[in-house]
Amino acid sequence: MYETRERPGDGYRYIPAVFQYSAGVAALPGFRIERVRFADPVPLAAGFARIADHLKGIGRPLSAFCQCELRSPGQFTEQGFRAFNLGYAKVLGEWGILSGTDNPVARSNVCPELSPPAEPGFHAFAYTVPDAGAAPSFATAGSGESTEGKGSYEEQTIALGDTSAAGMLRKAQFVLGEMEGRMQALGGSWAMATAAQVYTVHDIHPFLGEELARRGAARHGVTWQFCRPPVLGLEYEMDVRGLPLERVIPA
Repeated sequence: MYETRERPGDGYRYIPAVFQYSAGVAALPGFRIERVRFADPVPLAAGFARIADHLKGIGRPLSAFCQCELRSPGQFTEQGFRAFNLGYAKVLGEWGILSGTDNPVARSNVCPELSPPAEPGFHAFAYTVPDAGAAPSFATAGSGESTEGKGSYEEQTIALGDTSAAGMLRKAQFVLGEMEGRMQALGGSWAMATAAQVYTVHDIHPFLGEELARRGAARHGVTWQFCRPPVLGLEYEMDVRGLPLERVIPA
């Protein structure tokens, strides 16, 4: 069972994970989480500036920023991923979001197989807003088929290098278990989810019915993003959210 920690002033709680992101966020009573998607990915620096302007425009502090989805040109080596994450986390520190060794912001970062962006950037972001009568809302971070923070990705990867139907099933089962554990900690469930996203370039049809649909992940359909997870060697990733309001804005 995951623990959660609260940020009362910012209206959400989070699951502590690794320095680059939390494992998920949920609105505290009296708040809701809203998601905004850019029509096209916005490069990282410009994206942070657009997010800051958006938050200021609706009267929310920068620290209300609690979740984001990134798009990158291609998979990183573990060293390259760490270097990227240090630059990303530096901005969160400047925004007053980091709490000691905790990074409360949940995140997905995946790599489109076709028409990738020229550089890493924002696909979507989420934040809290006050709402006295809001129903619960949550968003998990993306998880690939590796346990984070317990050694290298390669050491922890399920069915490393195996993209057969059997290997992909093992990967999907592990990731589904991660999603369910995170949702439970956040007070969410498949029944409360409004969207489930799968990121892989491999065929999900062999387990779409027996795993995703049977467990409830396809209650509102499954969005299959033809993308790879961010680190070389990973082949399957998911994230889940239960949010009452989403909008799209021009890039």
